[in-house]
Amino acid sequence: QVQLVESGGGLVQAGGSLRLSCEASSRTAGSSAMGWFRQAPGKEREFVTAIVWSAGTTYYADSVRGRFTVSRDIAKNTVYLQMNSLKPEDTAVYYCARKNNFALGLIDREATWDYWGQGTQVTVSS
Repeated sequence: QVQLVESGGGLVQAGGSLRLSCEASSRTAGSSAMGWFRQAPGKEREFVTAIVWSAGTTYYADSVRGRFTVSRDIAKNTVYLQMNSLKPEDTAVYYCARKNNFALGLIDREATWDYWGQGTQVTVSS
């Protein structure tokens, strides 16, 4: 069973930055993707971003494109989410996820992802 451990959440003022990290307990295959979803209070979990492990191809939700950057360190089996210009509407629990085959199903659909972290809270104050 793969474990994903997130870190780096917290409280930040609007306009500020945070960096999330997520380390996987087992090696991530080249055909896999790792990414981030988020869930705000009273809302469904939504796709934020993803990165294809070997190719480094990235995908972003329109709401975060240009402000958030996903990256990975293959040697550390870790994916990062750099969040800049944070807005109060970015407040949510952020979940790390791993998808065994990035090409199988739509990458922004929650149901196509195989493993999930416990989540880390990000709160942006106005």
